Amino acid sequence: MTLRQILRLTPWSVRRRIFEAAETRLLPRIAPERRLGFARTLMPLGPAPVPGRRRRTRPGTLRVRTGDGWVIARVAADACPAGARRHNLDRVVRALDLADVDWFRVPAPDPLRTAVAVPASDRDRVLRLLRELAAEDSGRFTPGPKTAAVCWPVTDPGGNLVLGAEHACEVEFWTGGADGRLHAPRRNPLADSVPADEPPVIAPETVFGPFSSPGDSTGYRTRPAFTGVDPDRIDFPIDVVYTWVDGGDEAWQRRKSRALAENSWVGEINGQAANDSRYASRDELRYSMRALHCFAPWVRRIFLVTDDQVPGWLDLSHPKLTLVGHREVFGDTGVLPTFNSQAIESRLHRIPGLAEHFLYLNDDVILGRPVTPDLFFTPGGLTKFFPSTQQVDTAPRGPGDRPADSAAKNNRRLIEEAFGRVLTRKMMHTPHPSRRSVIDEIEKRFTAQVAETAEHQFRHPDDISLLSSLQQYYAYLTGRAAPGRIRYLYTDLAEPQTPFRLARLLRGRNVDAFCLNDVDVAGAAVADQEALVAEFLPAYLPFVSPFELSHPRPGTTSLAAATRTATAPRQSLPPKRPMPMKESS
Repeated sequence: MTLRQILRLTPWSVRRRIFEAAETRLLPRIAPERRLGFARTLMPLGPAPVPGRRRRTRPGTLRVRTGDGWVIARVAADACPAGARRHNLDRVVRALDLADVDWFRVPAPDPLRTAVAVPASDRDRVLRLLRELAAEDSGRFTPGPKTAAVCWPVTDPGGNLVLGAEHACEVEFWTGGADGRLHAPRRNPLADSVPADEPPVIAPETVFGPFSSPGDSTGYRTRPAFTGVDPDRIDFPIDVVYTWVDGGDEAWQRRKSRALAENSWVGEINGQAANDSRYASRDELRYSMRALHCFAPWVRRIFLVTDDQVPGWLDLSHPKLTLVGHREVFGDTGVLPTFNSQAIESRLHRIPGLAEHFLYLNDDVILGRPVTPDLFFTPGGLTKFFPSTQQVDTAPRGPGDRPADSAAKNNRRLIEEAFGRVLTRKMMHTPHPSRRSVIDEIEKRFTAQVAETAEHQFRHPDDISLLSSLQQYYAYLTGRAAPGRIRYLYTDLAEPQTPFRLARLLRGRNVDAFCLNDVDVAGAAVADQEALVAEFLPAYLPFVSPFELSHPRPGTTSLAAATRTATAPRQSLPPKRPMPMKESS
């Protein structure tokens, strides 16, 4: 058995002490380029292997250790929280119908769960029914005096992630009163009581909470009081915009080489303006989109902006996904091809069909757990922003500044000239809530600066960072944004502490978003970074998303080539496997 296998079986408290001791005593004595590899050996990622006899369950299930102990979970390659939640709800209401128990759906206090109400007079019968229902198929049943909860855990084939009690269906026991009304055993956002003899109505999934697809029209029996939308609900469309590049694509590399030859100033100003790590793709986009599907089902559409590059795994036929080329958003502005992310950011509000409210994500920004729209927007439509503890350098812009710091100082100058306020803090590298109208207004107000940024093919000292900093301060000072709070992890892949941070994240899964940043390194360090990402992301996000092809294309291709492949006959391939846990839409 190797050291990594032994450490994977070691209890977390022991592994943590071993790493902390090595961090202070051993790592400083190891050559810098070997520290990450050594740290990875001490802190292997993924779940501990379980002896075969302990994994033996009936076909299609797996015994998995969780924070709540060992559970038997159904295995599915393409599950998601919204789908698991729907599965639990539908099994409960189907059983209630078969038992002729009157029920109606109510909003659950926790948006990740569902809730149905039944008469308290049927409590003993319902508890017996739910206990038997859970027992027959490895379900988990939790009785209580006023409510009961039941769920059927589901996991991926490797047992990395279990979707269990946090997505349970809760049954509330409503009591009848002398006033002719049914009274709730706990509070909910809309009504604590309803007329006992009131006829039920059918309402769509979206009525009962924010953690659902905006197009989900699946109907459930409820009472009229629960068909309204409370003032705290966000019901406007929200889209997501990704920017992505594959720096390993040979056609793209040729375009970049030609552009560098025409922009001799790039190497003279700052090496970080065009370094290879800025364009490296380690398949983060695939996992960021998995996270989006799993943790934010309320997103309406996804726009992927690329320089005519299509990831080999991406299913272009998915109705929720739109690929957007640089030419489409630049039009007759700027200079193409561009290798400047700040130039691309300055054009994203021009995406045809983009909603007024959207989230902007780089591919290395990944949601960490289920979230609801109020993390990013207010019900009135204000965007939220997440200031970093890192401050913008107070010194004037100088030749030694990194491109990101130059842009921050340029933003500061514009904000000070426009509002008399001094921009002091950077923004976290999280999803950036945005509004098209605000960005359009910034473009009109600072026309020269926005246009000049769009014309730079590589990051330039005169650039502004429109979506990742300037818009936040501008919207705040014009009454259209508010400070928000987000639980967030940022880690540099080159740091030897990163394996420990990622192992802790796998164990806790307690952040709303995280960012796996990289730096310009070479040699063994690159291989260690790639191995670290390849080990962590599949363990953290093991469920396949509907945006992935079951038979990927070979490597990155152009849109034309990907389209030809998608429309070519494929009689020799087996049919695409159905995805039973996918949320209805």
